[in-house]
Amino acid sequence: MGINLNPFTWWNGATIGTWFGLRGKGRVGEDALGNVYFQGGSDTAGRPRRWVIYAGANDTSRVPPEWFSWLTHQIDDVPDRALPPERRWQKPAVPNLTGTPLAYRPSGALEKGGQRASATGDYEAWTPGE
Repeated sequence: MGINLNPFTWWNGATIGTWFGLRGKGRVGEDALGNVYFQGGSDTAGRPRRWVIYAGANDTSRVPPEWFSWLTHQIDDVPDRALPPERRWQKPAVPNLTGTPLAYRPSGALEKGGQRASATGDYEAWTPGE
């Protein structure tokens, strides 16, 4: 989890103080991306408090849908026990790719040359005052 790489920063996972504070407390599971999930205490509504320590950058899009359901109390038990098995046709969750080389770029995007297809004959530009 990079405990030695980021002893004082929170944006690339947990700080060293968080790791020592969590040692052996409330760990309930880990997802395929390496994120670790915890539960302990209670929130203001009296429900169990749940949180995640990210493996890498702190980006909420890196939480798979099944664990997001658990974090937001949509399901009571951990996903492995509360949800049906994954179907053959289901694809794995993908984190937000915005700002990466794999981000979607339409044909008119500057990163793809900035040339877009010409408008068809049914388009007429608006001119003020007409």
